[in-house]
Amino acid sequence: MADLFEAAGLTPQQPSPLADRLRPQQLDEVVGQDHLLGADGPIGRMAQARRLSSMILWGPPGTGKTTIARLLAKSAGYEFQQLSAVFSGVADLKKAFEAAKMRRAAGQATLLFVDEIHRFNRAQQDGFLPFVEEGTVTLVGATTENPSFELNGALLSRCQVYVLKRLDDEALHALLEKAEAHEGRALALEPDARAALVALADGDGRYLLTLAETLLNIGSALPLSTKDLGQVLQKRSPAYDKDREEHYNLISALHKSIRGSDPDAALYWLARMLAGGEDPLFLARRLVRAAAEDIGEADPMSLVLANAAKDTYDFLGSPEGEIALAQLVVHLACAPKSNAVYAAYGAAMKAARETGSLMPPAHIRNPTTRLMRDLGYGKGYAYDHDAPEGFSGQNYFPDGMERRTFYKPKGEGSEARIKERLERWAGMRADRKT
Repeated sequence: MADLFEAAGLTPQQPSPLADRLRPQQLDEVVGQDHLLGADGPIGRMAQARRLSSMILWGPPGTGKTTIARLLAKSAGYEFQQLSAVFSGVADLKKAFEAAKMRRAAGQATLLFVDEIHRFNRAQQDGFLPFVEEGTVTLVGATTENPSFELNGALLSRCQVYVLKRLDDEALHALLEKAEAHEGRALALEPDARAALVALADGDGRYLLTLAETLLNIGSALPLSTKDLGQVLQKRSPAYDKDREEHYNLISALHKSIRGSDPDAALYWLARMLAGGEDPLFLARRLVRAAAEDIGEADPMSLVLANAAKDTYDFLGSPEGEIALAQLVVHLACAPKSNAVYAAYGAAMKAARETGSLMPPAHIRNPTTRLMRDLGYGKGYAYDHDAPEGFSGQNYFPDGMERRTFYKPKGEGSEARIKERLERWAGMRADRKT
């Protein structure tokens, strides 16, 4: 066996990865999650009381979910048992529950940690319910996905959901300092390169320590610059899953940045989604929607430009066509805003549902036959082009339905002129009705 290790360039005593060697031994050593683990945090209070409740730990990779579960079991005196939903099935769950039952009979509590719990199907998730409810196990599930979408409501009702934060720069710098102290040497990095290393980790502590270990193993006589660092380390793509919650979070951020008239933030979210591999035509569709919903008649050309940007991307493809999307994002963010048409359409739909099948008033029905004319279709219709100022002021709502105002222009951009015309017509309508 020793020969095999030597042939691979290893020894049986080969050290574990740096991230594993630096795994915290106490809850107060975990960085970046003080809102949960501090003395006033919910998990911190549980650990002090040595009484644990079932919970779901939801957060991005490398934020300490597994470590927190281990340390909770240790601090409360529970037996720690770990399963991964990726590799475990029904048989593994049954074994875990049987072992927990035996421990409980002997007076020993069990903390069952299930990594990637969202990967269990609905039936498997239901299998946890009786054992969690009876207290056979205290369940700690870890997930990177929104539990509201991925976990059964029945299971969620028996667990507290705690959200772990992406590690900020301060927490990541603290991890680097721990790594250097553990290794007894500093990373050979210029200050800008050190900041770039932290940015490269993208909030993932485990990934940061993996990068740091690579640099420590390589060694360097002179501090590396940012450019040198880029040549040594491979840049990781931003965390983005087109089929999961991140997809909806980022498109929401793009749309709301446009609505909030912030072109810089809108460009950032557009770039984030394109860098993550999002379909540019999906983005184009959402930008067309933003033009209609949030800008509307304040700048009616925005809808035309949105469709033109979509056609431009269709014609050019990536990456050249993406500049048309960027131009559109800037235009939409800088355009005057009005959701008056969007709100009017919603109000009109509500009224249409409420009023059912009311017919148009007879004077605006089309008298295409003699019978229709005899019934009064078209009688009294005033042709607006022949009316004074091109406006007759007739009623166009159904008989028996009071006139309603759905469209209320905001007065922004082009809607200022529309608002002025509508107010003038409303006054003329009232005068002629009198």
